[in-house]
Amino acid sequence: MIFIVKQNLHPQGADRRRGPFRAGERVQLTDTKNRKYTVMLTEDGFFQSQRGSFRHSELIGKEEGTILETQSGHRLQALRPLVTDYVLSMPRGATVVYPKDAGQIVQQADVFPGARVVEAGLGSGALALSLLAAIGDAGHLTSVERRAEFAEIAQANVRSWYGADMPPWMVKIGDLDQVLYSLEEGSVDHVILDMLAPWENIDAAAYALRSGGVILAYVATTTQMSRFVEDLRDSFAFAEPESSETLIRTWHLDGLSVRPDHRMVAHTGFLVVARRIGRESTPLVPKRRPAPAAHSEPLAWETEELAERRISEKKLRKVRRDVAHRADVEETGKSAQGKHSAQMAAKLSEEVQERAQERYEERRRARMNDAIDSATEFTTDRQESNDES
Repeated sequence: MIFIVKQNLHPQGADRRRGPFRAGERVQLTDTKNRKYTVMLTEDGFFQSQRGSFRHSELIGKEEGTILETQSGHRLQALRPLVTDYVLSMPRGATVVYPKDAGQIVQQADVFPGARVVEAGLGSGALALSLLAAIGDAGHLTSVERRAEFAEIAQANVRSWYGADMPPWMVKIGDLDQVLYSLEEGSVDHVILDMLAPWENIDAAAYALRSGGVILAYVATTTQMSRFVEDLRDSFAFAEPESSETLIRTWHLDGLSVRPDHRMVAHTGFLVVARRIGRESTPLVPKRRPAPAAHSEPLAWETEELAERRISEKKLRKVRRDVAHRADVEETGKSAQGKHSAQMAAKLSEEVQERAQERYEERRRARMNDAIDSATEFTTDRQESNDES
């Protein structure tokens, strides 16, 4: 009699970060020039770079922090990536919220264990990783995303990091206003907005937030920041907002040679934070000396249009195939494509056929409209000719 034991390649919870390296998990390799490589370990995998090569099987089962020497004599350090490393290397459709900003969002918004949070603009799931870690198992995160493809990629990224043992999380496709108004009034602790026009959702956020709750917007430009702040003030539902940005500069350390590095992670976005005041109260109006000419001309958003950055469908399909293949590797520990890749291929093929059918229908309708216009024009010309005769 043969007994088949199903191996759990990935333990759940905190044990995912502990123990020897296992097939099906990611590892970050660092060489002597501090170049980093993130790879998925597979039983039949092979790593190759300018600093040497080795088979994944040489690393599987070794202790984390192992220093591996390649056949060429180069040494590589192997560690599991931190969440900051994972965010910057994971497959993405939309631009991610950088770790330096995600940390500030969690702290400035005071996202506490057990908090009820609504996040709008799920993107690739970078911010959701930090929010889920902050709220813990007693909290709940609702992420709202308009594009189903982005939500699909984000869910795959978050599941890959947490595994099956995840804090409570719900993803909804659609408009934020509808989601917030569907909740009980005053039932949300935090509303986090990472979107093009966060001012469009201020009233809905005021409805859903409890008194003292926090609204926070992550925006890229000064125009967005200014308009959001002014609309917050005009709503009379929030305390005076505060805005900031975070810059990180690393340092070169070598004995007495201590100096700032020439490169730094500078501007990525602005954070605007405000608190929900009591529903029967009116906000304090800070006394400040008016800035000369601050409102003497039309404000920037009254004359400019904001445009969302488009992402090519080709790139989006590639990212979706990548996250599906990663799920196969995590389940089987092998590099061969499995059921997730097959399901994704079938799904993408179906979407391509649907788009082709839609384009065909659009061309057919356009031809019919052209024929109708031509017939109408011919009839009109003929009628005018008869009238003249």
